[in-house]
Amino acid sequence: MQISSFRQRLRALGANPQHEQRVLRDWLLGRGHEAGRRKLEDFLPLRLREALPALDAELQGLARLVSSHPGEDGSARLLVGLADGQTVESVLLPREGLCVSSQVGCAVGCQFCMTGRDGLLRQLTSGEMLAQLVLARTQRPVKKLVFMGMGEPSHNLDNVLEAIELMGTLGNIGHKNLVFSTVGDPRAFERLPQGVVKPALALSLHTSKAALRERLLPRAPRLTPEELVAAGEHYARSSGYPIQYQWTLLEGINDGPDELDGIVRLLKGKYGILNMIPYNSVPELPFQRPSWERARAIAAELHQRGVLTKLRDSAGQDVDGGCGQLRARALQGEAQPVRLAPRARGDAARR
Repeated sequence: MQISSFRQRLRALGANPQHEQRVLRDWLLGRGHEAGRRKLEDFLPLRLREALPALDAELQGLARLVSSHPGEDGSARLLVGLADGQTVESVLLPREGLCVSSQVGCAVGCQFCMTGRDGLLRQLTSGEMLAQLVLARTQRPVKKLVFMGMGEPSHNLDNVLEAIELMGTLGNIGHKNLVFSTVGDPRAFERLPQGVVKPALALSLHTSKAALRERLLPRAPRLTPEELVAAGEHYARSSGYPIQYQWTLLEGINDGPDELDGIVRLLKGKYGILNMIPYNSVPELPFQRPSWERARAIAAELHQRGVLTKLRDSAGQDVDGGCGQLRARALQGEAQPVRLAPRARGDAARR
């Protein structure tokens, strides 16, 4: 369901913009329609009130919880079923965060990611992305949301931007707490500044070497690391939000002294943060996760050399939670429903 087409249906039932906002806000906040300041019978047109039960059921049917896989870090990996039988992954993050998917599969084909192994199966609609937020809020509060799950958001830009606008207005999520994560696409750099809601930006860097980046991200736009950082710096300065540069740390691939020199060259003095995430090992793929001690030493050295670096652990390490793994296991009949994770602890590791 596209939210734009859903709005048109509401208008056909006599809704004005305020009526549309009431219906959508109640859905996004997970509250009953009686929670508004004005009673429905005093506010919504009769035809809309009569159609409301069926409309609510349609919205609720956009996403369902297939299984939940809690991690010891306070996260929980959710396998989410869509109306057509496809599944995607969402992740409840510590500190009231949520990671959502924008596609079923992915066309970028990152060599270290399970999501892209089967390519792009289909785009998610704006309604399906919003439904992941609504579903997550049935489990715990959500005040921060990142488009960092399955898929490349810039390849589904119209739907993602429509979802972001509603999340940042009717969905009560602060604009700086909405994070658009991308491998770097000129279309995203062009469109994001034009939106009513301007999200924070996360850029998947992963290496300072153009040739290595082409091998690791074979179908990403051919932006060099220098061009990617320049575009990120421009957006950071214009939006007022520091760029989050993502670096999946792969043992023996991008953790050597030459890469650290490259990071300093690219990022020292820039308006951004380097999020260094040790690889979430996948048995089917040849990459390895460096030791936590090695990762911590790398982060400390970068700090000393003037690059603000945050060492993060990918949520759900103990439940084999790398993007795409949960869905792949479910397709093989291995993912079993389990008890939902308890509320996140204050200083738990986060993605």
